[in-house]
Amino acid sequence: MAKKIAALFVQENGPYYNHEFIDAYGIERDARKYSLRLPVICHPPCERWGSYWFGGPSAKIRRKMGDDSGCFKSAIASVRKNGGVLEHPARTHAWKEFGINKPPITGGWVDAGDGMGFTCHVEQGHYGHPARKPTWLYAVN
Repeated sequence: MAKKIAALFVQENGPYYNHEFIDAYGIERDARKYSLRLPVICHPPCERWGSYWFGGPSAKIRRKMGDDSGCFKSAIASVRKNGGVLEHPARTHAWKEFGINKPPITGGWVDAGDGMGFTCHVEQGHYGHPARKPTWLYAVN
């Protein structure tokens, strides 16, 4: 049976692997090169977009915000082109950089402000994650 969705920027051999309906792209497949037309679930790296984008208070080397080798840019382009969902930690700086409205902490889907998608705030702890893990979602179609 044909694959129904693609999971991009996911952990190799993680929960998206070995499902007959999911075409998973970890590091070895380089999700930035994804060119199929399947709807996507994207989990681009968040290290350069979060609270410690600069490397943290004890970092010896200061980093540049958003310097993720184009992963977030590629992920949002895939969601906008193919439909699907992108997940990132709450308060990510990527939302502002890519013109997405911040969702209300109270939850619920709101217009992303980009003319294409919707965004919301979720607590992954409500869905089985062992931690609260505040997360923002961006969805198209």
